[in-house]
Amino acid sequence: MANSVLVDRSAFSAPAVTAAQGAATNWCVVPRCDLRIEECKDGVKLHCHCEDEIACGTLQNLCRSLAGGQCSITCQWNGVTVFECKLVCGNCKVECTDDGCCITCCSGDAGCCAMIQACCQALACCQENGCCCYICLNGTPICCCC
Repeated sequence: MANSVLVDRSAFSAPAVTAAQGAATNWCVVPRCDLRIEECKDGVKLHCHCEDEIACGTLQNLCRSLAGGQCSITCQWNGVTVFECKLVCGNCKVECTDDGCCITCCSGDAGCCAMIQACCQALACCQENGCCCYICLNGTPICCCC
């Protein structure tokens, strides 16, 4: 279970604090997932799969509470952001599955669909080459796929 969640503060932490403010740290705990990217006719589907039951429950609770807002993806390599995408040109919906969730982002406009698919092709390239990818809903990370 030690590798079912990721504790990270590099991508989503508060700005640095001064000595006068104290040493408070903003930590973000998100479940680790396997990510499968599937292109569909009008966009993409992002399948997040958790092997651990607790991580799966955490992911699904985050999805339920944050669904209906903007979906974004951040990929980091050695703690440095190398790719960031906001899927604002499509309609994104989140569905809970038996082992995680599925985020579908589609658009009826051919140009918007092409942009969504291109973003997810870049996401796949980052993931294949060792990046950690964070999927966010409303700016809040819901899972980490390394």
